Amino acid sequence: MKPTKHVAVLIETSIAYGRGLLSGISRFHQEHGIWSIYFKPHDLGTSLPDWLSSWQGDGILARVTNRKTAQALIARDIPFIDLRGGSKDLGIPTFGPDNRQVSAMAFEHLRERGLRHFAFCGEAAGDNVYDDERKCTYQQIVEERGYDCHVFKNRRHPQGANDWEVEQQQFIEWLGTLPKPIGIMACHDDRGQKILDACRRGGLLVPDEIAVVGVDNDVYFSSLSIPSLSSVDIDSQSIGYEAASLLDSVMRGKKNFEQDMRFKPAGVVGRQSTDVVACADHEIATAIRFIAEHACHRITVEDLAQHVTLSRTLLNRRFKQVVGRTPKAEIVRVQLEHAKRLLLNTDLPVSVVGDRVGFTETNFITVFRRSVGQTPLAFRARYGRLFGSGWEKGQ
Repeated sequence: MKPTKHVAVLIETSIAYGRGLLSGISRFHQEHGIWSIYFKPHDLGTSLPDWLSSWQGDGILARVTNRKTAQALIARDIPFIDLRGGSKDLGIPTFGPDNRQVSAMAFEHLRERGLRHFAFCGEAAGDNVYDDERKCTYQQIVEERGYDCHVFKNRRHPQGANDWEVEQQQFIEWLGTLPKPIGIMACHDDRGQKILDACRRGGLLVPDEIAVVGVDNDVYFSSLSIPSLSSVDIDSQSIGYEAASLLDSVMRGKKNFEQDMRFKPAGVVGRQSTDVVACADHEIATAIRFIAEHACHRITVEDLAQHVTLSRTLLNRRFKQVVGRTPKAEIVRVQLEHAKRLLLNTDLPVSVVGDRVGFTETNFITVFRRSVGQTPLAFRARYGRLFGSGWEKGQ
């Protein structure tokens, strides 16, 4: 029998990302049942517990916010994995999302809605390595595609000022200077919710003038936001699971492993904050809306061409110029997004899901696997119990 390992889990419960990591760690623990876990709920940035200085454990999973904390954990000379990035360049394995892919998904989600102006809103530089990465990669992607990227610049608050009120006024002023309509990527959902609140205060229409997509898919921030917030689901549950798996291997003698492990996000969960078709080409805007409403009704490109009174050839050419893909590809994309929601939020058999979104069963499995990289059943098995509340019905 393998000896029980004692593991300290120093991960916050106050935000969705930390709770997702804990869910993945819990899944690994439930499947293998080989650890004694030291854990206490806390906020991100809470000081290390006093007991850790004399703790005789075997491994640590932590969200490290700064190098000082990282160095204190390294000094314990216990296998340690960082799930935030505060120990970068210190020889400690770090786990996190692939922020270039996060930014790319956010940009494509906004561009697919016909938007041609883009902006980014983050925290103060240096506060979070992941936020800085998202800003840099988003700005780079936007500019590579030939657009300008407007970046919110944090300003110092007057001493004694109400931080929330001052910052919201700064948001309102910044939003007023932006070209419209515009798509904004927020570094995380907390920031996204604040932007939506500033839009309401400033009388700006969402999503017609300003479309907003956040990161983390925190359903609490989404439900607090009016309208509900679209967000990139970064699959923190899988990150937590893989970090736990590696820690277990390291505690049992594994020595060769990557220092910086990044994971592909699950995708964008679209909600009301990006439910817009911003397109100067009236016929193509009409086509995009028609697809959004009827893609699962087995419509064809010929049906679409008749609806917008364009020849099929002209529709294909203009649609691809505006959206970046063919009308047929857009129909399939919308079908598959609806299929994902049904797979994660219902217990409907795969055959019924395929029929609901306009496929035959065999064709549905083939198209789904080619696009998503796994079968519908595998997708449900992997994400259903982890993300069930993430792909909300009606959002």
